[in-house]
Amino acid sequence: MNDRKLQHIELTNSSQAEFSPLSDLFYYEPLHGAHAKTVDLSVNFAGKKLSLPLWISSMTGGTGKAKHINNNLSKVAGNKQIGFGLGSCRPLLESDVFFDDFHLKHHTKDAPYWANLGVAQVSELLSQGRMNEINNLLKRLEVDGLIIHVNPLQEWMQPEGDVFVEDPLTTIKKTFDKINFPIIVKEVGQGMGPRSLKSLMELPLMAIEFAAYGGTNFTTLEKLRSIDAPEIHDSVTRIGHTALDMVEMTNKIIKENPSIKCQDFIISGGVREYLTGYYLMNKSLGNCVFGMASPFLNHADQGVDKLEDFVNEIEKGLQLANQYLSIRN
Repeated sequence: MNDRKLQHIELTNSSQAEFSPLSDLFYYEPLHGAHAKTVDLSVNFAGKKLSLPLWISSMTGGTGKAKHINNNLSKVAGNKQIGFGLGSCRPLLESDVFFDDFHLKHHTKDAPYWANLGVAQVSELLSQGRMNEINNLLKRLEVDGLIIHVNPLQEWMQPEGDVFVEDPLTTIKKTFDKINFPIIVKEVGQGMGPRSLKSLMELPLMAIEFAAYGGTNFTTLEKLRSIDAPEIHDSVTRIGHTALDMVEMTNKIIKENPSIKCQDFIISGGVREYLTGYYLMNKSLGNCVFGMASPFLNHADQGVDKLEDFVNEIEKGLQLANQYLSIRN
């Protein structure tokens, strides 16, 4: 007791409050919750029941290091019953060299476990009548469905990028008759505007992942890879929509079209801590989880135990938020 009080005195000067933008997002209600009360955080999403509304967003593709990272991430997804999106599975369309890096059903168990391909690869296979290769790949991986990532700015900036011969919406529409699995569509760090969101929400998708502006930006990443990229194109990397923008846009679309088909969202892009995810999910009119990429990647090398500790702390934080915080309108 005395030691604790002494610590309080010693730490007073270094514990002065600083303004946080989060203060503008929440009402703090200290009288209406209890630490001992447990809130059911589970949610039905992507055809599965998740223990908490958390999704490991797509990151790593087919490199040697990806195997170690994907193994750790998939084990945590299975142990904690949260969603897991693989990085691009494009290498598996050409070779089985990295197949074990992605074949992780034995780890994910009954947690959502989704493969990932770029819309450019899907368009190419469609034009060549080779869509059965995707179905075979998804079946062999034992995944729950396919995430199609849409990335025109990334491909345009990438030194070896693909050229889109048709618009991504046309390609996505064509896949429904060709792919025997549910589909999620995501961006890769720029987000999407209202016209694109409405077009996707009119389709029978399992979900839309925001991958909004504010997190890992793959257009910027490709510019950094391209030694000869002119500085004049720097402005392209700064185009995009934040996760909050996209929540507000999808809310408006739902209000104007209450029966629109897809109202399930993975809110990702710049969500680095649970309070942001909690706020955005509660502000959305859709059925939501929040996704993180780089925070998981930062812990993935430290092993499964550290990753599970990270998820456990998110769970504890969400429990606290549910008890004492409400959303400001």
